[in-house]
Amino acid sequence: MSPPIVVIVGRPNVGKSTLFNRLTRSRDALVDDRPGVTRDRLYATIHHSGRSITIVDTGGFEDSSHDPISTKVRQQVEMALEEANAVIFLTDGRQGLTPLDQEVARLLRKSQKPVFLAVNKIDGPEVEHLAHEFYSLGLTPLFPVSAAHGFGIEDLMESVIESLPMEEVPQEEKEAIRVAVLGKPNVGKSSLINRILGLERLVVSEQPGTTRDSVDTPLEWAGRHYLFIDTAGIRRKLRVREKLEKLSVIKALRSLERCHVACIMIDASQPVSEQDARIFGYAEREKRAVVLVVNKWDLVAQDKEARKRLEESLSRRLHFISYAPRVNLSALTGQGVKGLFKKIDLVYEQFSARIGTGELNRAIQQMVNRHNPARDGLKRTKFFYATQVTTRPPTIVLFVNRPELITSSYERYLVNHLREYFHLPYTPIKLIFRKKSG
Repeated sequence: MSPPIVVIVGRPNVGKSTLFNRLTRSRDALVDDRPGVTRDRLYATIHHSGRSITIVDTGGFEDSSHDPISTKVRQQVEMALEEANAVIFLTDGRQGLTPLDQEVARLLRKSQKPVFLAVNKIDGPEVEHLAHEFYSLGLTPLFPVSAAHGFGIEDLMESVIESLPMEEVPQEEKEAIRVAVLGKPNVGKSSLINRILGLERLVVSEQPGTTRDSVDTPLEWAGRHYLFIDTAGIRRKLRVREKLEKLSVIKALRSLERCHVACIMIDASQPVSEQDARIFGYAEREKRAVVLVVNKWDLVAQDKEARKRLEESLSRRLHFISYAPRVNLSALTGQGVKGLFKKIDLVYEQFSARIGTGELNRAIQQMVNRHNPARDGLKRTKFFYATQVTTRPPTIVLFVNRPELITSSYERYLVNHLREYFHLPYTPIKLIFRKKSG
């Protein structure tokens, strides 16, 4: 059984993301003084008073009559409420009670879920009187709190936990394959995950840059567990001027650090750009397993010239990551999506491969005999032995007498032949050269 879910709701800029970060002891939600920063739901599992709880941060309720994005945010909040076992309704004690607070309260009363009214920005007992007017909402008990400083949070959480159903002892689960979905803005990342899930789990819009946070989505497909990480689109550095935009890019790059497989999306209707190549370069630098996802394939499938231009730009821009398998699909129609899972499973299996030490050393010796590394005058580089030290990616330490003589081209030679020798064409391989005297 999954941990019970506690959803944080409220109008924009009352401190929901600050409370989420306080409860999860993290910086997983973007926090900024501008209203409306959080759009998608953010999930995090915490342990509090011996209980496991899933905390959900949501976008703020607001007047959505003139803003289609706000309409979808409201839908996201309503969907989060359907999943919730309990709700923390956060308000702003400094700004006071607003008509929008009253509207949210009416919606929460209809939900018939346990609701805990928290009046935020109450930094101590001396200003608790600012919370009194919120009793008029008819939601009790009321908790004066400070998400920024921690005042009143413990009392709030103790009451929330008491209301939650007891969870069954969870069965041990296999580790999920962590899949980060990356790409430039508006290539269809959120649309792909929504197609996979079959429901509007993430906010999707034709407006570029809709996804700002990295959002984790657990799912099961054909008996295997996956964790999909939808990320903000990565723009060129020159275009990343605002602090919020910079934080989004940093989060997208951090998702590479914690994923097993990076599904990097490009738009089939456009040539591969320098920025596309740069994103693949980030994945190569982190030595992540990569699947090249060519989205919007339905737009070029019948256009021979467009396909030719695409193939030429792929060859020109992405030659350095030729080991990445490719999937042509359409997130809009669902064409090719099942094939994506086959590629993810394939690259994950090779990404997790382990090579026996004896067989590895025989292979390395053959490669060195076939093509010797560079010499330094009369001195040559001697290979003593090699051993694999870890997986994900397969990481091999090679002990040599002159590691400084190993060039990047010779390292590529070894990696390419190791992939071929051990039938691992779809995974990066990391080599570490260490000095050892004779």
